[in-house]
Amino acid sequence: MDDPTQLKDEGNKHFQAGEIDKAIECYTNAIKVCKDKKLLAVIYRNRSACFLKKESYSNAASDATKAIDVDAADIKALYRRCQALEKLGKLDMAFKDVQRCATLEPKNKTFLDTLRRLGAEIQAKLKTTFSTDSRVQNMFDILFDEEMDKDKKEKAANNLIVLSREDAGAERIFQNNGVPLLLNMIETGKPEMILAAVRTLSGMCTGHKARAMAIINMVGVDKICSIMALNNEEIALATSNLFQCINDSLTGADTREYGKEAALVLDAAKDLKTILLALLEMTANKNVSGYGRDQALNLLSKNVPRSNKKDPDHSRTLFTIDHGLKKILKVCGQVPELPDQLPLTENSQLIASVLLNKLYDDLKCDPERNNFRDICDQYIKSKIDPKDMDKTLHAINTISGLLQGPFDVGNALVGHQGIMEMMVALCGSDREVDQMVAVEALIHSSTKMSRASFIITNGVSLLKDIYKKTTNEKIKIRALVGLCKLGSAGGDDYSLRQFAEGSTEKLAKQCRKWLCNPKIDAKTRKWAIEGLAYLTNDADVKDDFVEDELALKAMFELAKSTDKTIIYAVACTLVNCTNSYEKKEILPELVQLAKFSKQHVPEQHPKDKKDFIDKRVKRLLKAGVTSALAVMVKADSSILTDQTKEMLSRVFLALTADPKDRGTIVAQGGGKALIPLALEGTDAGKAKASHALAKIAAASNPAIAFPGERVYEVVRPLVSLIHTDKEGVMNYEALRGLTNFAAFSEKLRAKIVKEKALPEIENLMFEENEKIRLAATECMCNLVACKEVQERYMEDGNDKLKLLVLLCGEDDDKIQIAAAGALAMITAAQKKLCTKLTLVTVQWLEILQRLCLHTNPYIQHRGIVIVFNMLDSDNSELAKKLIESELLEILSVIGKAEDNPKRQEPIDAARACLVKAMDLGLIKPFSSPA
Repeated sequence: MDDPTQLKDEGNKHFQAGEIDKAIECYTNAIKVCKDKKLLAVIYRNRSACFLKKESYSNAASDATKAIDVDAADIKALYRRCQALEKLGKLDMAFKDVQRCATLEPKNKTFLDTLRRLGAEIQAKLKTTFSTDSRVQNMFDILFDEEMDKDKKEKAANNLIVLSREDAGAERIFQNNGVPLLLNMIETGKPEMILAAVRTLSGMCTGHKARAMAIINMVGVDKICSIMALNNEEIALATSNLFQCINDSLTGADTREYGKEAALVLDAAKDLKTILLALLEMTANKNVSGYGRDQALNLLSKNVPRSNKKDPDHSRTLFTIDHGLKKILKVCGQVPELPDQLPLTENSQLIASVLLNKLYDDLKCDPERNNFRDICDQYIKSKIDPKDMDKTLHAINTISGLLQGPFDVGNALVGHQGIMEMMVALCGSDREVDQMVAVEALIHSSTKMSRASFIITNGVSLLKDIYKKTTNEKIKIRALVGLCKLGSAGGDDYSLRQFAEGSTEKLAKQCRKWLCNPKIDAKTRKWAIEGLAYLTNDADVKDDFVEDELALKAMFELAKSTDKTIIYAVACTLVNCTNSYEKKEILPELVQLAKFSKQHVPEQHPKDKKDFIDKRVKRLLKAGVTSALAVMVKADSSILTDQTKEMLSRVFLALTADPKDRGTIVAQGGGKALIPLALEGTDAGKAKASHALAKIAAASNPAIAFPGERVYEVVRPLVSLIHTDKEGVMNYEALRGLTNFAAFSEKLRAKIVKEKALPEIENLMFEENEKIRLAATECMCNLVACKEVQERYMEDGNDKLKLLVLLCGEDDDKIQIAAAGALAMITAAQKKLCTKLTLVTVQWLEILQRLCLHTNPYIQHRGIVIVFNMLDSDNSELAKKLIESELLEILSVIGKAEDNPKRQEPIDAARACLVKAMDLGLIKPFSSPA
């Protein structure tokens, strides 16, 4: 179709039918072929109206402007542009447009009302701006007043931070000499002043590229780094957040339209490169505190590797490897027990290992990986010095760091001539630190059994020797962990036990003993959990462990400590104890075939059966596992890897299996902890966490389980589970959770609709599985109270209403209750649907009569209410048709029945229908005999 007038008319029809996307398509095609300027202006004006409906205000304003360019007095285009500009926050420009409208049509009430309203809003905004200026100055005066009391200063600092988080407030602080004043606050050296200044700067930089670039140049990257380098955890974290806000604003989080200013703020590459180099410099700088180093590594970990592997640009990773890989390796190689080491926290070296792993994973081809390995190889060789044992220890510890990160790189280095021999020699050293570093390296090098051939051959005898001979508890426990690791190679396969009967239990008992000993330092006790993480593959060990409440509580206390390197081991142990790991289903036919061909057949331990697992879950809950998990979820993002998150999600899902336990889990913070797990991580991890959330959402009061605004964050994870590609049990639990939410509030119903749940729920209403079909219908029954859902039922060209009517004719009572309930509610809210109901299927009257004759009073009541709604729908023809059918006789019989508490609702509804029919003059009152 090439006729612009015809395309325009087609677009108008779609617009009137509410089919906005189709209307836009028609108008766009018309614009492409239209040569007549006046017609083109009309089409642009019409498309502007579509964009207003779609809330695409920039496009609406643009199209209206094109129409005005042709005819400056186009009153419709002027008013549409006014509406769009108001939504974009450009009140002064919107005011000018409506002023022109009012000049052209001075008696138009809409224009005059809008003019008054916008005038009042502009005055209020000006008043706020002027008062904000004085408030900003007042806050700084309070903060710099030495005699002002502490509470007032604290309040002023908090007000400043809150103000900076609003765009208008941030701009007022910036314009009122705010940055130099904030620098003065930092120069006081007082932690609370530094913290307030840094947080205010973060607010000012958020989502505003131009302001972020100005602040970088005024404050200086080196200055920000020096603040992050302070030995104060809170300040380091706040400064890290400032860097993150700057990075986000400079890399595209800023969605503002700058127009002519764009050229001034467009190129941020130089600033981003400066920040990257400064952070790399911090990682190996002796003057940086452990907290500052951790945050520098975290920022690199979060912002350097690509978040999406489909993105072709990984230049930041290559730049980091070339300019900073050796610096990161230096952090991995630190041995805190030796003199002259970098300041570290308990978590620094693991964060560095995670960063190395992310960098290596981000590489695309073999030459890039070879370059990575070569740099690591050169670094290790440069540190190995037979005459300087401390340097050699640094090299071995660096290999340990690589084994915890990119294992392949570390494993290749272990295989180099002389490295393993050196580790063995260090095990026999007289110095405790030599033995500790060497044993830890041996443990890490046995991570992947298939690739650690030397360890399998020589490891057990070597570690047994160290374990027996050493009197040092620290060395003893590490040697034991190595034995545990090698002993767990068979996983949970009962027939592949590495050690003699009872040996695994003895090792586990010793681990539990060390774990419960408060005299041993936390770092050493951590290794006991590492041992249990491997040994709990054995069902006897996990059963004994959960019976030991003291050991469980000791593990949970360590999990809550500042040393977050323990989280992975705790997560592994809990996954093993709850049997929530991925199990491959073994077909009986294959087992028989394997036995026949004398192949190995995995065997399940008797204590890995369901009743034993359930008992273990109850024990864990009693010991306080939920509160420990809630703390673990809050750990630093670099340490809490996607793999660890998945394991925590698996544990949560196992814990929520019994509905009776869900209240306890919510009370201990489980609901809140599950939300971030459901939103970020591996696909499997997010699905497991969402499933656990669905179980809680289905059985809890949303206001208690997810207080405040948090409940709205739960909707998206639940909606993600109702896709048809997810397992049936996930569909079912998620639908039950959404049903509960939809009954709670209008705002929650609107959120469910906004997350595009309706098409998925409708798909599941066709599901063959009766439970899922029922859950979907019940969910829709609660959702029809939402105005937006009702409007979708009103639209032409879909079978939504037909599906509800047909479901009322199902044989299942519960499905009939849900479907008839939805029809009763929706026909009461939208009278037009009463007429539409009669057009969707010829069976409508038969289905309605069946509902009214049903023996179940709940179904009967809903059917009669639908009849009442149809009588009350202002469609006299429909009302007449209903009364002329057998429905009159059915209603008369029910209405004349004696009052009955068990069936009172349908009786009252039938009487209301008869009264309505009398009011409409369709029947005459019946007189009772004298």
